[in-house]
Amino acid sequence: MDPTFHYLIMAEHAMIQKELLLRLKGTGLTLGQPKVLDYLREHNGASQKEIAGGCHIEAGSLTSILNRMEDKGIVERRMLNGNRRNFHIFLTERGRELLHLVTENFNLLEEKAFLHIPDDQKESFMQTLKQIYANLTLQEDKK
Repeated sequence: MDPTFHYLIMAEHAMIQKELLLRLKGTGLTLGQPKVLDYLREHNGASQKEIAGGCHIEAGSLTSILNRMEDKGIVERRMLNGNRRNFHIFLTERGRELLHLVTENFNLLEEKAFLHIPDDQKESFMQTLKQIYANLTLQEDKK
């Protein structure tokens, strides 16, 4: 019996997370934190709501992740324009160092994942995956 789409996606996700955390052992980063760092690479200074949406993390879970990251000196929360109700998240120097390490390891994992796969197949796969993401995002937006 061939594995189903959902099984393969969940299994590959788990394998990538496991290998990434093994590669980052000793940095103090925990589950969920690399994804937040990756999001902040392009969105430094984003609000918690923006990060939660961009990372597909529930607000309560994100608060816990950010609290641990702030305690470790990876990010800092700042008020902008005197708005006490909405904090924005910024990378610290330590956060930028860890982001570099995370990005490097994401790239290595991607190289490993696409080993022996021709560029045209990789491009086709990525286009299909982007369309699946867009389809699921549309369904999520309609809720």
